[in-house]
Amino acid sequence: MGLFDAIGIAGTGLSAERIRMDVTAENLANADTTKAANGQPYKRQEVVLAQAGGSDFGGALTGAMQQAAGPGTPGGVQVTGIVSDSTPDQQVYDPGSPEANAKGYVEMPNVSTVTEMTDLISEQQSYQSDVTAMQTAKSMFTATLGLLK
Repeated sequence: MGLFDAIGIAGTGLSAERIRMDVTAENLANADTTKAANGQPYKRQEVVLAQAGGSDFGGALTGAMQQAAGPGTPGGVQVTGIVSDSTPDQQVYDPGSPEANAKGYVEMPNVSTVTEMTDLISEQQSYQSDVTAMQTAKSMFTATLGLLK
């Protein structure tokens, strides 16, 4: 493992968490959007993450052992896509709404503000953990360079 691989790995986490926070903010902003561009209610979006390199634990362990013998590529996380949540839309009774159907129900997005705020807190804490990992790696590198003086 190279000297700066820890910073690179934490950097991939920062990028992924930033995208997750952006998608969560978009979900919150569209929580009441009954007509999206396609004419349907807004669909909640989710970010799909995967390990960079796409291997399982056994593959990662083998790769780490091979990296000990020579240089290799650092791991990390990557965003593999943003997908729509398949949860059904909510039906809200509001006969006075221009969006109401014949029975008086309005089809609302499948976005729960409680779920989105919980996700946002989790994403913020993960982002902060990546920042802490970067700061720790930086201080270790600084201490190592101090020993080499």
